[in-house]
Amino acid sequence: MQKLINKRSIVIDYLMMIVGTGLLAAAIQCLYDPIGLVTGGFTGLAIVIKAVTERFVPGGIPLWLTNIGLNVPLFFLTLKFKGKRFIWRTVVGTVLLSAWIYVIPAIDLTQQDYFLAAIFGGVIGGAGMGLILLARSTTGGTELLAVLIQHFIRHYSVVQIMQVLDAMIVLTGLYLFGIKAAMYAIVAIFVTTKVSDGLMEGFKYSKSAFIITDQYEKVAKKILLELDRGATGLYAKGMYSGDEKCMLYCVVSKKQIVELKDIVASVDPDAFVIVSDVREVLGEGFLEYHKN
Repeated sequence: MQKLINKRSIVIDYLMMIVGTGLLAAAIQCLYDPIGLVTGGFTGLAIVIKAVTERFVPGGIPLWLTNIGLNVPLFFLTLKFKGKRFIWRTVVGTVLLSAWIYVIPAIDLTQQDYFLAAIFGGVIGGAGMGLILLARSTTGGTELLAVLIQHFIRHYSVVQIMQVLDAMIVLTGLYLFGIKAAMYAIVAIFVTTKVSDGLMEGFKYSKSAFIITDQYEKVAKKILLELDRGATGLYAKGMYSGDEKCMLYCVVSKKQIVELKDIVASVDPDAFVIVSDVREVLGEGFLEYHKN
């Protein structure tokens, strides 16, 4: 039974990778490339190379070919330093992205409208990137290069190195396509980040509540019966009153937080409730932990 669940999880991961890389490729081919928005990464660098080589090669070197050509050497280096387990899904993600870029025709959907290209490219590309990350994969590029560089320069983080690499690519786009395209590329990067983060957090986002009440046993019982959620009692001391109290700690889904507050108010209107965001919850009643 567990093997069947694991196989199903792998199938879902690969389906998300297929859809995610398709959306990302559509944003690159139909929104970014036609208008010269260089948003970083190897695909952004591919747009630069295509523009530079247009004077030598009719139409320039295709994006899909550049993306594969830049990533293949990194695959072998990463295989050497990080091993097969680390690289496999990245190889699949990169091949899928390049295949989608090859298949999807380069159509200017926004008719040279920078604002629409930045917004819709960010939304579509961000949704694609979110699905790829949820599938525990990447599309190679500057992220893979940053991992390799960090292997030798350990006092910098992967994120810091990535930011420098992507900034260099965006600056190259500024030189080729001008300040207007570069500024809208930054807008597209911002939207992409927000959408991909929102998509990932939307699946895992929860709420936690600290509840301070003298009726803690009744509140905990109602939470269990009406919400099917457990609560943990944490013994605390009020520094003003000097009284020892039992403070309840409970984690619920976003849609249950309103019900939780209603339950507390129905038992003890004077209860003190602190609600905060929880980025991710693993365990019974929430997400199961799966090893890669």
